[in-house]
Amino acid sequence: MSIIAKAKELSKFDGKKVKVQGWIYGIRSSGKICFLQFRDGTGKFQIIAASNNLGNDAFEQCKKIQRETSVIIEGTVQKNDKDNAGYELISSNLTIIGDSPDYPITPKEHGPDFLLDRRHLWIRSVKQSAILRIRSSLEFAAVLFLQEEGFTRFDSPILTPTACEGTTDLFEVDFYNTSSYLSQSGQLYSEAGIYSLEKVYTLGPCFRAEKSKTRRHLSEFWGIEPEMAWIDSKENMAFQERFIKNILSYIADHHEKDLQILGRTPDEIRMPDKRFEILLYDDAVKILRNAGFSIEWGTDPGVEEEEYLSNTFDAPFFIYKYPVECRAFYIEPDPQRPEVALSSDCLMHGGFGEIITGGQRASDYGFLVSQIEKHGLSIDDFKWYLDLRKYGSVPHSGFGMGIERMVRWICDIRHIRETIPFPRTLKRLYP
Repeated sequence: MSIIAKAKELSKFDGKKVKVQGWIYGIRSSGKICFLQFRDGTGKFQIIAASNNLGNDAFEQCKKIQRETSVIIEGTVQKNDKDNAGYELISSNLTIIGDSPDYPITPKEHGPDFLLDRRHLWIRSVKQSAILRIRSSLEFAAVLFLQEEGFTRFDSPILTPTACEGTTDLFEVDFYNTSSYLSQSGQLYSEAGIYSLEKVYTLGPCFRAEKSKTRRHLSEFWGIEPEMAWIDSKENMAFQERFIKNILSYIADHHEKDLQILGRTPDEIRMPDKRFEILLYDDAVKILRNAGFSIEWGTDPGVEEEEYLSNTFDAPFFIYKYPVECRAFYIEPDPQRPEVALSSDCLMHGGFGEIITGGQRASDYGFLVSQIEKHGLSIDDFKWYLDLRKYGSVPHSGFGMGIERMVRWICDIRHIRETIPFPRTLKRLYP
């Protein structure tokens, strides 16, 4: 019986007979030889199908195989020395499992709407598969790092009675004749967790109903959000730096081939052994004004401003001490300068902009009440949250990283819609 081999482990079977199961995504014939481009869930390689090995009938069948036909193929593994192509399979037997007549996605160029309407098929492509493998490992690396750092996973609800930052940009859901919302963040509930477990994190979907059409926004995205007791804003930024360096090293160590498919190298993904710079918000505004941007002090930099700033750095960096007025109600103000908050954004270099938002959470009960009122929110809705400051409040901090935004940077993708299996945007709910 032949050994069943996967693409990623083909080199282990050099000279041996194996069986592979997968799909044909390309075919080229030359006389009595067919070159089949084969893929499975772990990678891709080439299969040589020759008439003298298969027999004339099987070879003729082979020449008619269409893209995305599923097959089981037996053959002998050999090294392909041409252009460092790795290993290939010399086929001795080929069985078609599922035909694929008139597969709609062809090697020619297709527009984004065409491909997104067929996203259920588009994810089969070599590039999209590489992106999704990297996404999976990114989530795994983030969880692994946090667990090894002593964090406990803390699953927050998706349906919530209140919003983190008001309800303007939330999707409302009827919950047994009561208004509820799809969560925009697990943060507030995570803050409850730190009083029990000290260091917690959530990983799950978040929803924003903002009418944004930029290439870095989704209506449904996934975020990982750690919260830590006894940590101030500077310690929080230092932890974010370690977090980013660790998870990117994991991707660089485990996805060289996938990165190569995407035109990236592991060295581009690993972070340099230097501290991330901290740029004060005030200085960021000066840089932007000098560059011709008409940004007012007290406003959040937009997409273009962030991209400009991140193009001036060769490594991730922080913008720190945003004005209180452009941060969420729960952020701690700077005691030395109350008009600014102990809040930061981490931006990825190369024009990709913000990847993480974090900060020190307000720990004073009276201040938090005043901020809830100032933001026009209901005190009754946040009684449970205020209890966290009423009973044993402590200094604490946290942050949230968008999985899709980090995948976008790693894979050097122009639009964020390719970073998630089925994107949900302002005008897309299908498939």
